[in-house]
Amino acid sequence: MSDSLTHFDADGQAHMVDVGAKAETRRVAVATGRIRMQPATFAMVQSGSAKKGDVLGVARIAAIQAAKRTGELIPLCHPIALTRVAVEFELDAAASTVGCTVTTETVGRTGVEMEALTAASVALLTIYDMCKAVDRGMTVESVHLLEKLGGKSGHWRAG
Repeated sequence: MSDSLTHFDADGQAHMVDVGAKAETRRVAVATGRIRMQPATFAMVQSGSAKKGDVLGVARIAAIQAAKRTGELIPLCHPIALTRVAVEFELDAAASTVGCTVTTETVGRTGVEMEALTAASVALLTIYDMCKAVDRGMTVESVHLLEKLGGKSGHWRAG
């Protein structure tokens, strides 16, 4: 890990990092998070009986779209040609939570961590949006990077 912030130049001005001299390598990132809700809300999501339709299906498409548009949302992110976005949901009835794990992949000069984190966040926010009419107290929790592979820094996994 670097001991300095790479998105600032020597004068402290924000800039987009120059990745032109970096080698193109396969890059993968995995991010996760969850949304906690009331048991009745969870039952609606699980059964697919929410008024607005298939909550998880819509959230999956939202995650993929968000990954593809990360460069438009995060000011200093590079636009990336993604080669894969995979979205998985884990339903935990005992905790009334829906977990979301997103894997993003590319062959390029910069990593795809922001794409995975953005996709997981937007999937969870989409679930919130679709269920807020019955449960405004839902909480999005613990969105974080699980793993990244590729590039100069190699393989990193959350401890």
